[in-house]
Amino acid sequence: MRLPAEGAPRGEGGMRSVIALARIARAIVHLLHGVAVVALRFGTLDAAARQARIAWWSHGLLRAMGVELIGAGTFRAGANLLVLNHVSWLDIAAVHAVCPRARFVSKADVRRWPLLGRLITAVGTLFIERERKRDALRVVHQMADAMQRGDVVAVFPEGTTGDGRTLLPFHANLLQAAIAAEVPVQPVALRYTEPGLDWSPSVCWLGATTLAGSVWTIARARGIRVEVVALTARGSVHADRRALAQTLRADIEHALCDRPATDAADGRTPADAQALP
Repeated sequence: MRLPAEGAPRGEGGMRSVIALARIARAIVHLLHGVAVVALRFGTLDAAARQARIAWWSHGLLRAMGVELIGAGTFRAGANLLVLNHVSWLDIAAVHAVCPRARFVSKADVRRWPLLGRLITAVGTLFIERERKRDALRVVHQMADAMQRGDVVAVFPEGTTGDGRTLLPFHANLLQAAIAAEVPVQPVALRYTEPGLDWSPSVCWLGATTLAGSVWTIARARGIRVEVVALTARGSVHADRRALAQTLRADIEHALCDRPATDAADGRTPADAQALP
């Protein structure tokens, strides 16, 4: 948790805490609303209606936490595998806000998160037991089957969260699912910023930081912005998964090094008109 900047007005830290409490209260109400929708209505909705609800809820969570969303690029139609860098627990909401079709692969213990775990399960998440080495093979088969049925699957090949500035090595195992299903792989870059900074230290979820601690730090911050950049898809047919992993990592690394391209008139990217309601 960061201290108020030097020279900040006295009492600003207390005001940020008040704002944080209000944001967290809104997020809890929004979370409960989502749980109610899942319990009472989700099963009666068709795929398009479910995706509309997922996008709406994801936008709402970001707004409740004071996070501005910017979308850039175009997500492919049809089945494919999304490959993303991993920074925060907000990543899934940020992607679902602009691509609600995505089914994420997530660590199994996420299912035990209070309330949020139920929502993550309801949107078709595929869970992997990281402690079991052979479980990756089971998940690869699940992913391939889902994509052969036309689904979009999303993975974080770093395997854990990074600091938002540099990428960790990409693990190639789960990319085998796209190769087996013969579907394209689309890299997606997630970049979090704060006013005056090219990256957001408030969003970093590293080391011993708990989920509750991360929620509090984000809620206290000002001006967090997340940019979701859909990059050019890569073919996977007959690809070597390790070479493909290196190529995708380079694509995302290059995108993260670029400054956000915003329209001078309103400060939003050209894709925002399509990505945001």
